[in-house]
Amino acid sequence: MARGGVNKAIVQKAREALLARGENPSIDAVRVELGNTGSKTTIHRYLRELEVHEPRPESSREQLSNELTALVGRLLERVMEEGGDYVEQAQAQFNHDKATLEAKLEVSQLALATLQREFDIQHVALETESAELQTSRSSLQTELTHNARLSQNCSDLELRVQEKDEYIRSLEEKHVHARDALEHYRNSIKEQREQEQRRHEGQLQQVQVELRQLQQTMIIKQDELTRLNRDNERLLGESRHQAKTNAGQEDAMQRLAGEINGLKTTVAKAEGAKEMLQEQVVLLREEGKRLERELEVANAQVAEAKGQLAESSTEVARLLQNISEASAT
Repeated sequence: MARGGVNKAIVQKAREALLARGENPSIDAVRVELGNTGSKTTIHRYLRELEVHEPRPESSREQLSNELTALVGRLLERVMEEGGDYVEQAQAQFNHDKATLEAKLEVSQLALATLQREFDIQHVALETESAELQTSRSSLQTELTHNARLSQNCSDLELRVQEKDEYIRSLEEKHVHARDALEHYRNSIKEQREQEQRRHEGQLQQVQVELRQLQQTMIIKQDELTRLNRDNERLLGESRHQAKTNAGQEDAMQRLAGEINGLKTTVAKAEGAKEMLQEQVVLLREEGKRLERELEVANAQVAEAKGQLAESSTEVARLLQNISEASAT
């Protein structure tokens, strides 16, 4: 479409001015004459119409040369006009392609912004997961330290229980030795009593024999009666002495029995301490099992956190790849 003010009359006036100055009225020359206004296509159309209606002068060599020159100029102008049309078409196609690419670029930038927001969200989630993983690692280290301390306590308690067991076995051995000694003492006392009883019975039998003999010879051996009475008194004293000795032996047996009872009390206390230590060992073992279960749970949580971290890393890598593809597009 021609610009405002450019019409056939104006083009004709500019062409005549150029011809009057002896210049070739080409499209560019006419356009310059018009003040660089007007479309070349419009100027070319008006020039062709003017050339068709313009009367041709009689042929001459100079006129032929001018016509050839004008023809070449017009051909050049036509080539330039067609080239200009192609350039305009190329420019229009370029503008269209540019607008399309700009639209695609805007969509890509929106997608990139969306991906950037998602990447920021994933980055924040990754940092949160990293913080939680660090917390889980700290908790795991604390639990491991606590478990190691409890294991050491269990080992110490087991060692103490072993020492108590050794002490109890020692007491049991002492108790067995004391019981054997008491049994031996009882057998000795019993044997001694039997010997004393047999001796006493023998002495009594002897005294009875002597008494019978003395009764038979009482008249004859009256003077021996006093001696026999003295012997009888002596035997009674020995019997009292033997009774005192037996009483002392009974006291010794009672004291020994008291010591044995004391040993039994000590053994009972040791048994009670052993049972209490065994209960503590059972409690500590249960505590160790509980800590092992908590450690397994912590390991599972750490494994889950690692899996989530791997998934987040994969998602971040995928987002970075999408961003790279979008930027390349």
